[in-house]
Amino acid sequence: MARFLIDRLLQATFVLLAMSFVVYLLIWLMPGDPLDLQLAADPNMTPESAAILRRVYGLDRPLWDRYLEWLARAVQLDFGPSRLFKVPAMEILVPRLGNTLILLGTALTLAMLIGVPLGVYAARHPHSRIDNAINLLCFAGISMPPFWMALLFILLFAVTLGWLPASGMHPVGQPGLLDRIPFLVMPVMVLTLLNLGAYTRYTRASMLTALRADYVRTARAKGVPERTIVWRHALRNAVIPVVTVIALEFGALFSGALITETMFAYQGMGKMIYDAISGNDYNLALVGLLVATFTVLLASFLADVAYVLLDPRITFGEQRT
Repeated sequence: MARFLIDRLLQATFVLLAMSFVVYLLIWLMPGDPLDLQLAADPNMTPESAAILRRVYGLDRPLWDRYLEWLARAVQLDFGPSRLFKVPAMEILVPRLGNTLILLGTALTLAMLIGVPLGVYAARHPHSRIDNAINLLCFAGISMPPFWMALLFILLFAVTLGWLPASGMHPVGQPGLLDRIPFLVMPVMVLTLLNLGAYTRYTRASMLTALRADYVRTARAKGVPERTIVWRHALRNAVIPVVTVIALEFGALFSGALITETMFAYQGMGKMIYDAISGNDYNLALVGLLVATFTVLLASFLADVAYVLLDPRITFGEQRT
């Protein structure tokens, strides 16, 4: 297990380094830089003054040298100041990351608690009316774009019915956790529905295969109760591919959160990355995208651990004979 952990740590480090360079390159190749914005906002600034500022900020140096200097500071968790918020980027990142973890964690938990039982029920009653209805709803949820679903929810629950606030995180002057619940309902519902269809479909397909396996027929021949066969034997094997899908789609869930947070003005990581890129806040955009990459790698590692917990035959390394 120690060798496995070291290998995964080295792989994650390499991926983060590669992604940091790619993201750094793409961001700095975007048209314009912070000094261009400053020149546009201050018509009295002369080209000579702009050239001096570029030398001061190191913008006249090669891109590779600037990246190495940024990487040396990033290793010390110094990602530089945020141009938009005028404070260190880490001071903006930490609370926004906490907000996104609350949103994604709630949506992911609800999608699994609803999707897995629905998939099991559909697999136990294949081609029935309820199975067809579940499949239709799943395809509708998978096919609908996040921004369109968010608009529909806003029009229905905020504009037409007036039950929920259209955007924001909490009432003015009331940042308590309970006060934030009404503002979380629609973003959580959108993200849950976006992932519910995929989890239900994959669970159904995997359960159909598991219920036809030899060990299930043997258990039924021995008189094992059907509930025990389904929930203790078949589901335990069928859920392993679903764990893989959840880990692989975590990045899609994060990108869906970016759109959803922007639509509902929810102050999370997605909204922060969108604002940083729109406002040419390079330092904040870089750290936000790197954290997104790290969360995807972490989800992949947790999926490997879940394999071992679900199936003891799976090990972290090769068994010696």
